[in-house]
Amino acid sequence: MTSKIKPSKGAPYARIMGVGGYRPTRVVPNEEILKHIDSSDEWIRSRSGIATRHWAGPEETVAQMSVEASGKAIADAGITPEQIGAVIVSTVSHFKQTPAIATEIAHRIGAGKPAAFDISAGCAGFGYGLTLAKGLVTEGSAEYVLVIGVERLSDLTDLEDRATAFLFGDGAGAVVVGPANEPEIGPTVWGSEGDKADTIKQTLGWDVYRSTPFPGGDGPEARPALEEIRYPAITQEGQSVFRWAVFEMAKVAQQALDAAGVSPDDLDVFIPHQANMRIIDSMVKTLKLPESVTVARDVETTGNTSAASIPLAMERLLATGQAKSGDTALVIGFGAGLVYAATVVTLP
Repeated sequence: MTSKIKPSKGAPYARIMGVGGYRPTRVVPNEEILKHIDSSDEWIRSRSGIATRHWAGPEETVAQMSVEASGKAIADAGITPEQIGAVIVSTVSHFKQTPAIATEIAHRIGAGKPAAFDISAGCAGFGYGLTLAKGLVTEGSAEYVLVIGVERLSDLTDLEDRATAFLFGDGAGAVVVGPANEPEIGPTVWGSEGDKADTIKQTLGWDVYRSTPFPGGDGPEARPALEEIRYPAITQEGQSVFRWAVFEMAKVAQQALDAAGVSPDDLDVFIPHQANMRIIDSMVKTLKLPESVTVARDVETTGNTSAASIPLAMERLLATGQAKSGDTALVIGFGAGLVYAATVVTLP
């Protein structure tokens, strides 16, 4: 039987055309974090490499930060907002189940009527969004796709949790993906390990915070007043996550290099998820990257911004001249789920 469906007519390949970032104006040094936990600046730096992070103010919402980053990415790509055919937003800190924040962002940037949706893939979210965007461009569903990673993780930070209080920052990063005549976004190596989902998680579900009966009874006496329930926050088993990231994600990164037909010696730039400086340094060592490869270490001044970390780091490397247009870069994100995504790209 012959299909009646016409074949799709997309671009032969896809590329990142432009990048933009937004960091909140408020800079939070470790000294401010130390007001809430028993630790030291030296301990925080030695464990994570973080010296400062940015926290959003009341006006710096998930939508507003995304609009700012998107405007820069669209201008950098040399297109107009009206040409955007799809908007993909990766975030875990947009607190409305519906509608997707992508629809509001699309409207506010003047994109017309593009497809618009959110994805939840934690710190691998940018890689997931980039993969989807590549597929939309090459399949022909959109000529240009806006991919945004954005977080206000300060809203999900327990300042009294010594293991995580110093880790998280806020910000937004965006890229425009469009057509290319040669491969500029390699095959994605991605996946999940759901048996490890509890190693990074939100402490309480929103249903529990809404005064769902606690274990021990289902009457009124088992329902503590709302203010007595500790606000949901992100927690993690640090050592388990560290070991997984160092040993397993180096393997995934190598698989992405192999899938793209690129060796470590061919790389110009390495942009890993900005979770922890020790993880980054360990991956560089395991992958045996040459000293000539520029390594993103944005985590020192930005903290862990989850889905926003890779595009923010990419934007900073290009803006400071540490990387240049046309460079070949390995990018890898990994986090809650546990999920991961790695690919090789040409920088815009």
